Amino acid sequence: MTIAQLNGQVRRIDDNNYFVKSQSGNGEYQVINGELGWLCSCPDHMFRGAQKCKHIFATEFSQKLRQTVQQIVTTIKPIDSQACVRCASNHIVKDSKRKTKFGEIQRWRCQSCGKRMTFNLGFEKRRASPQTITTCMQLYFSGESLRSVQKFLALQGIKMSHMAVYRWISAYTAQMDKYLQTIQPSVSDTWRTDELWLRIKKSQKYSYALMDDQTRYWIAMQIAHSKGKEDVTPLFREGKRVAGKRPLTLISDGAPNFADAYSQEFWTMKNPRTVHIKHIRLHGDHNNNKMERFNGEIRDREKTMRSLKRMDTPILKGYQIYHNYFRPHEGLNGDTPASQAGIKIEGTNKWITLIQNARKFQN
Repeated sequence: MTIAQLNGQVRRIDDNNYFVKSQSGNGEYQVINGELGWLCSCPDHMFRGAQKCKHIFATEFSQKLRQTVQQIVTTIKPIDSQACVRCASNHIVKDSKRKTKFGEIQRWRCQSCGKRMTFNLGFEKRRASPQTITTCMQLYFSGESLRSVQKFLALQGIKMSHMAVYRWISAYTAQMDKYLQTIQPSVSDTWRTDELWLRIKKSQKYSYALMDDQTRYWIAMQIAHSKGKEDVTPLFREGKRVAGKRPLTLISDGAPNFADAYSQEFWTMKNPRTVHIKHIRLHGDHNNNKMERFNGEIRDREKTMRSLKRMDTPILKGYQIYHNYFRPHEGLNGDTPASQAGIKIEGTNKWITLIQNARKFQN
């Protein structure tokens, strides 16, 4: 049995809450994971003493299938293959470091022809070293302002304007985003969506986000002027493109724009159908606390920026990449959403690994 076939019978709300269809066709039973283990609302489990009814077995089987699929991992590795620019030999060794006022750059020497050279894949013609650039990006997306990053560089003896830092962020965000669009995350079948108002160029705009419930992967975002269906529909359409599928459960608040966009993009007559849960409670199984925490994360970042300057700013796209691939999450035991979604970045400096792979992809 495949996940698609099983999802016609088992509907996942979250890791501890499922609904399983009755074989008689009379509705469905709720299966929850509590302190006493799995509990089912069917008569066999509640009144006839069955410790594990067929609905609990179906739920456990669904979990095992999902775990098997998530074992498929895409690994982004550091690029170590370097060849001599003169003779193309791979027999190269570290030689010395070239000191500049922006940092040190590693030099290499070819053992075959003696040629000395530098390798700077992804950071060509940059006055600062890759370590300096990526450290600035890490500092900025983890909460510092552009001018605070500039002061950090000054403490290292590096004179650089805050606008230079912004240009690094803009250029490398575009490169990484183009590369990452070719990699499909393995997200779950339950997605959450919400809106957050932002101040952009002294006027109020709306930021719509689509997040995977299980991995916290930020699937898609949309910046809009208003709160209409036409503002949410592109978000759901982009979510289907990124994930390569539609969700089986969509959780949102009761705003009509989400319901209308759901009907246009996710509703189908074919099984399994996408269920829209839109009556959110502050407590209980159908709360949207994960999205509220996510919105707080964005709000904290906005306070440091003191509002955005334009709607197509690279800052939000850069922060989406940072959230998915670099920011450890307590709810994921210190892991990143991308790693949970089957995309792992290796290397001591993951920023350099990703930027170099993005540059190689462009070539």
